[in-house]
Amino acid sequence: MNNVWNKIIYKLGAPFYDVFFNSGIFLNARKKVFEGLVLHKGQHILFVGIGTGADLCFFTKQDIQITAIDISPSMLTQAKEKANKKMNIQFLEMDAQHLAFPDQSFDMIVANLILSVVPDANQCMKEIIRVTKKKGTIVIFDKFEPINKKLSFSKRLLRPVISVLGTDIGRNFETIVKPYNEQIIVQGDAPILFNGMYRKITMQKIY
Repeated sequence: MNNVWNKIIYKLGAPFYDVFFNSGIFLNARKKVFEGLVLHKGQHILFVGIGTGADLCFFTKQDIQITAIDISPSMLTQAKEKANKKMNIQFLEMDAQHLAFPDQSFDMIVANLILSVVPDANQCMKEIIRVTKKKGTIVIFDKFEPINKKLSFSKRLLRPVISVLGTDIGRNFETIVKPYNEQIIVQGDAPILFNGMYRKITMQKIY
């Protein structure tokens, strides 16, 4: 899986993305991800992999600044259409593995359904932590290998097939974040969908 292939997949899938990921159980899951999230005046929030903008409806405060990136122009086009004109928001085409921002730029990072689709999740995690401010918050909603369990035999067989469609069902969050354990604190880790396959993970950057 690489970004060239991902761009092709996302361009083909963009018209149908909301049907699957912005309705029904996934819409309810997104509500759980953002419930209780406290926003403060003047916060600068980065959406890493904004997709079609399904998360924007949960960020209606007009006194925050939002930067939203995605590698897919087709996805960004749909996200722009969802944005309230009163929102202070900037959309940028960008690779989540190579964020073009200085260190400690953002108060909060939202990285939903991105670590399972980028070619290099470790590099993406490194960049997310780098651009988060000291004491900043990182919110992740994604699918990972179950905690303390290996993928079932059927999922191991399906993994390479599903990867061709632009997503990996077998990545291990604990392995991805391990190199940065001294920099972050995991404040919450909750199962959201499909017996914990999809998890909400909240972290704070220490330094």
